[in-house]
Amino acid sequence: MTVNKRGEPGRKPTSNASAPPRNEASGGVKLVKVAEDRDGQRLDNFLLGQLKGAPRSLIYKIIRGGQVRINGKRAKPDSRLSGGDEVRVPPVKLGEAGEAKAPPKSMLERLAASIVFEDKNLLALNKPSGIAAHGGSGISFGVIEGLRALRPDEPFELVHRLDRDTSGVLVIAKKRSALLELQALMREGDDEEAPNKKYLTLLVGRMPQGTMTVDAPLQRSVLQGGERMVRVDPSGKASVSHFKLIERRGGHSFCQVRIETGRTHQIRVHAKHLGFPVAGDEKYGEREANKRLAEQAGLKRLFLHAASMEFALDQGRTPYLINAPLADDLKAVLDRL
Repeated sequence: MTVNKRGEPGRKPTSNASAPPRNEASGGVKLVKVAEDRDGQRLDNFLLGQLKGAPRSLIYKIIRGGQVRINGKRAKPDSRLSGGDEVRVPPVKLGEAGEAKAPPKSMLERLAASIVFEDKNLLALNKPSGIAAHGGSGISFGVIEGLRALRPDEPFELVHRLDRDTSGVLVIAKKRSALLELQALMREGDDEEAPNKKYLTLLVGRMPQGTMTVDAPLQRSVLQGGERMVRVDPSGKASVSHFKLIERRGGHSFCQVRIETGRTHQIRVHAKHLGFPVAGDEKYGEREANKRLAEQAGLKRLFLHAASMEFALDQGRTPYLINAPLADDLKAVLDRL
């Protein structure tokens, strides 16, 4: 584990997700006053924090059914809350047919072991490959659901996302103020205050020495079968990646990648656009190369790792540099090449 955080040392945080609820007379309904630091939060995300373990499908069901009210009025899942609002939260029954159960113990143990940094504002994981950032689309539990089950009294919220098969630094906010500030920095794109994100990857083929920059807009689409795909398209969103060769191994290129934007599948699609797809990429990669790497080097998954993330909070007064070491299975692949 390598963590370098400069600034004030963290202290154990206190939860401030909402004021203590008061009960209505009817059947366990709660009226929850929204804390000031929840100002602007979506109603569905607020309820996920109030109804621990409830799946999003159930959250949407009770909102659309009128069981949830904001200041006595019906609302929508994407309704924004204001500090001081009163939210009616109905009692729910979990564990019924079709409802989510608790995340498996083995998953919670993996998440607990993958924490590489924590202070009063943030928690960071070296996310294992194969675990999604959040549940949905046929995935029962992701990192955020697991952390909320692991520590039910803490108001965790995802700051950003990583693809399910990508390992490495994933930052979780413990305070609403930290979430909003860091997400605002991410929206700045190539601004000098935007987070500096670096990845490690193995590309198929021999990339030239030095750094290759890909400035190619990306367009996201969904195929008929529901599969999400991304392609380079002039009408897409601006996307910039910098690929720097570290060394060549077995005819392939071990690289560091710095991204200025954070589009879906950005590194994978830009690598393919360069003509050097990410090793082990079943969606955008080369099937024969992946098969050969599996047989000869034991590569069983996408070789893409979020190695570090650098940013500053409190208007630049509290700098962070969070690192996550390359996973042992990827180190072993490099050693075999």
